[in-house]
Amino acid sequence: MLSAFPLRVHGMPRQKTILTSLLALALCGPAHAGVYGDDLGKCLVESSSEQDKQQLVQWIFFAIALNPDIAPYATIHPEQRTAANKGMARLFEKLVGETCAKQASAALKYEGASAFGDSFELLGRVAGQQIFASPEVAAGTAKFTEQLDIPALQAKLGLKTEPGPKPEPEPAK
Repeated sequence: MLSAFPLRVHGMPRQKTILTSLLALALCGPAHAGVYGDDLGKCLVESSSEQDKQQLVQWIFFAIALNPDIAPYATIHPEQRTAANKGMARLFEKLVGETCAKQASAALKYEGASAFGDSFELLGRVAGQQIFASPEVAAGTAKFTEQLDIPALQAKLGLKTEPGPKPEPEPAK
């Protein structure tokens, strides 16, 4: 039992260190889930409501916004970040500790903590699709194409450019 080992890392109780490490492993780096990790991933996706997926995407966005290259473009108030962290903690507890506890336990037992990686990556991908399905986001992401020099790009890629439709000749008078 975890409470039998009162180890602290950087002032954090061992249980929190383990859970934080599991979440970090789940959301970072390539992982290759086995059958138990696959089962966990399916459970996470099937058990997550649209609201759960929105919570995850918001939390990921808030985390990405901490990157020094992105931070100047996103204003997230500390209260918002705290609320997102609390929401993500409740979601993690619900999915891993309740809804998918059987699958999470088997994945940890037979495949180790890295089994969480692919499982949460799958959930993140499914949740991310929700964001890009928004018409506003789809329109915004397509805006860069207005700046492309299509003929130059086609030439650089060795693609033949298709001539546009030939104009209709004017009728003789």
